[in-house]
Amino acid sequence: MSRRKGRRANSIIIKHSIFFAGHRTSVSLEDAFWKGLKESAGARRMSLPQLVASIDAKRRRGSNLSSAIRMFVLDFYRQQIPVRKRRDTAKT
Repeated sequence: MSRRKGRRANSIIIKHSIFFAGHRTSVSLEDAFWKGLKESAGARRMSLPQLVASIDAKRRRGSNLSSAIRMFVLDFYRQQIPVRKRRDTAKT
């Protein structure tokens, strides 16, 4: 864990095992990203393995699946912010 500005940043990474595309693999994610991934799957009416397979198919060669999932979850939540608010925030 790290400390920033007197507050404790919770960054415990948990290894999650998942079976998709005919094989079992594990991804190391913080609990918030794992929950966000499950929420995104539910919002898309997809199973978690289906969503992970989709993310896996779209990631760049050599990139890490855990990182690709984090970026996917970040984008999922960013898309929920109104466009104008995103533009205003990007200027600061």
